[in-house]
Order: sequence, then C-alpha cells, then structure tokens
Amino acid sequence: MSQRRVAITGLGLVSPYGGDLADFFARLCAGKSAVRYLLTDDLPRPLSIPFVSCPGFDPDVALGKPLASMMDRFAQLAMAAAFSAWNDSGLPRQAEGDQRDDWGVAWGTALGGTLAYEKGYRELWQKGRERLSPLSVVLGMNNAANAHISIQLGLGGVSMSHTVACASSAIAIGEAFRRVRSGEATVMLTGGSDVPQAYGVARAWEALRVMAPGDAETSAAACKPFSAERRGLVLGEGGAALVLEDWDHAVARGARIHGEMVGYGTTCDHSHLVRPEAAGQIRAIGLTLADANLNPGDVDYVNAHGTATAEGDPVEITALKAVFGDRAAALPVSATKSMHGHLLGAAAAIEAIVTILALREGTIPPTAHLAALDPDCAGVDHVTTARHGQPLRAALSNSFAFGGSNAVLAFRAVDV
Repeated sequence: MSQRRVAITGLGLVSPYGGDLADFFARLCAGKSAVRYLLTDDLPRPLSIPFVSCPGFDPDVALGKPLASMMDRFAQLAMAAAFSAWNDSGLPRQAEGDQRDDWGVAWGTALGGTLAYEKGYRELWQKGRERLSPLSVVLGMNNAANAHISIQLGLGGVSMSHTVACASSAIAIGEAFRRVRSGEATVMLTGGSDVPQAYGVARAWEALRVMAPGDAETSAAACKPFSAERRGLVLGEGGAALVLEDWDHAVARGARIHGEMVGYGTTCDHSHLVRPEAAGQIRAIGLTLADANLNPGDVDYVNAHGTATAEGDPVEITALKAVFGDRAAALPVSATKSMHGHLLGAAAAIEAIVTILALREGTIPPTAHLAALDPDCAGVDHVTTARHGQPLRAALSNSFAFGGSNAVLAFRAVDV
C-alpha cells in the first residue's frame, strides 16, 4: 500500500511568555528566556529553583470552569493547546457531516496527573482526612489528557497516551504520523503536556543533581546547553499540540499547511538508565533519515535535545558528527531549552513546533547563553543568534530520554 503524505495543519501551545504562537517564536528568536526564579512556601523546605511556568494561563478562562474543574493542570494545559492547534487547523470543533471515526489522539506525558495525587497525599497525611475527591482517579490518570481531547473534539479513532520520560511527546507525534501516513487515520491530534512543579517531583530531580542552580538574579540564564559553564537543566510546565492530516484531505478542504512531517525513528540504548549512549542516538537519527528519504546533506537545521547536562550534551554532538560526517561542522544546531526550559513529556512537542516554524519562516532560533563553548561540544555550527532569511529545506528534532529511549522527528518545508 502506498504511503500518504502527512501535512501539518495545526499548531498550538500554552506559551510561557503569555502570548500567542507568533509571539512565542519571536521571543525565542530574540534570545529571550522564559526561565524565572521559583520560591514556594512548601514545608519542610521550600522549593528554590529556576523554573519555567505559564503564569498567564487561567484554565477557567481558557476552558470554562465546568470543564477545567474535571482536569488536573497537565490535562488543562493539554486541552488548551489542543483547542489552539485545532482552531489553527480550521477544523470545526464538532463534526459537521464529516465522519471522525478514524480521527484520533496520541498524547505524551511523563508525569500525568502528579499534582492530583500529591494533593491527595497532603489531604490524607497532613490534614488527616479519611476520604478523597471521587474525581481523584480521573484527574490523575495518565490518559486523562487524550481522553478529554477525544471527547471535546469528537474523535472516534485511537486515543492513546505515551509515557517515555523526555521522549514522550516525540514518540506520540511519531506514532500519530505513522497512522496518518499508513492511511489508518485521516487526522491525528498529537503533542504533550507536563507539570513538574509537584513538590515531590521537583525534589526528586533535585536529588538527582542534574538541575541548574539559580536565584532571583541568575535564573534567567541558568540553562546553558553546550556551554563550558553549564550546570544542569531547568524544569518547566507546558502543553503543545499539532494537527497531522492526510495531505490530500488537507488540500481538498483548503487548509493552510505549515509544513510536512516526513520521518520518524526510535531506538533504545539498552545500556544504562540515565547515561546516554551515542550509538543509540546515531541509529535513531539514521533511521529517521532513511524513513524520510533524506540524505544528511538535505538537513539544514537540527533542534537539539540539548538539556545542558554534563553527560548529555557531548554525547548528542558526538552522534551528530558521526551521522553528518564532514558536513557536521556546517550543520546549524540550536537548543531552545535554553529559553523555554525542559518540559519533560511536553518538551518534544514544543520543540517540534519550533522546528516547524523555523522551516516555515526561514529563521533559526539560537541557543541562548552560549558564550563559552565546551570543547567536548565542538564540531557543529552552533547558532548563538537568530539567523533570518535561511533557505531551509528539512530539519530534525531530537529527543533522548532517561531509560535510553531515543526518538527523532523529521520535517520538510513546503511551498504551497
């Protein structure tokens, strides 16, 4: 059976800057950080960390109070991003004669409704209550986001969630892509959301010693991928969504097409739970290029996983140099986590959107705060200030997760 082309017809997110999609991309290209200093009143010790939040997001306003009250914050962010992407696609929220029995959802989340469960623990152990809200299970379940999206948009096809640490939404997007390309689905709503500021979650990451330190003055520049001065990642909350659609279906209805998704590859290092391995990443990038029918010379930009961890950054550059060979030195690479933070299960979705917008606008956003390159991260063309007017043809977005799960997405620019 011949494979179908996959159009990207909808993009949506909850921006940490508080504006719309255009504002989000413009601020990234300007090198503006969304990282702020988070100081909570939690006991026995407050959280005191650099963090990326979405302070302008009011779920009651975005979704309406009745719907918002049925969701944990991770699902609220998901639903808001999904509505935004759906509106951007030009598709009606309710079916108007079109059959949506094969339209589906694939969503990524690393944590799911952690806030709901943490609230339950506080109610039971700190406040001495014997009963919890009867909504606790449906608030906390990992598939709550995709379930709500399917219900609100009337999508009768597959509704699934993927939990693969930092690669959760990359794999969700990749699996959605495969279903549209194969003809199994006409439309797939995909993306990811996470809210890692639950006290127990943040303290767990802190204990792992991979989080960048920072205070009220230094937090904005705390995340420094590929820098000799990097000291770790910065967590963030968020939600981002894409609408993937059968190309012919999109053209027939006159949809705006932001770009084309052309490839997806995934592998496992199968060697260590937290230490990445170049060989697994090399295989994932190679599989993606083959799946997309791209040569290394066709790729004009890579949105790197680039978490600013001591071990992760050099391994990713080693993998890129192995795949791209002599061309690696001229390969533009940037890590936008330096500005929007690491959104865990939502990271790949927001970075996929960044990559698609880079292709569409012919503009490569930078890696911020990269004043002193780590020699171990040398060998590619690190973008440190935005490059406008670039004739970009194809781009990759890398996601490399704890557990050794690697996923790479390939996109191509279109002229329609």
